[in-house]
Amino acid sequence: MAIETRNKIDSSFSMASMSDLVFLLLIFFMLTSTLVAPNAIKLLLPSSNSKTMAKQSLSVYINKERHFFIGDKPVAPAQLEEKLYNRIKTDPKATIVLRADKSVPVQDIVTVIDAINQINRQYHTKHKMILATRPNK
Repeated sequence: MAIETRNKIDSSFSMASMSDLVFLLLIFFMLTSTLVAPNAIKLLLPSSNSKTMAKQSLSVYINKERHFFIGDKPVAPAQLEEKLYNRIKTDPKATIVLRADKSVPVQDIVTVIDAINQINRQYHTKHKMILATRPNK
């Protein structure tokens, strides 16, 4: 009388769990890569030792060609105040981060400061501006 085993040894490998794992990793990396907001405008920021951190509501860029951007949209200096107010009017204490190339004249930086100060006076808000820098080496 021969005794047969009920459990047969199967030498095949199921790839279903491996493909599920790869799919989940793909979803994870796709979601986390969209959360990173890279600077679309190439700037060489001035260096500084200060480490002021604040909640950023909006970024204003001035590149070395002296073009102004709010977010990634170009804006004329004459329309800066109007476009800024349209973006920050829902938050009366918004913080605007100015990212200006280090070769930009001080007058362009003052133009942004004046626009924010004018918005604060006209609408009785308390918007702040921070000048973005890179750390000293």
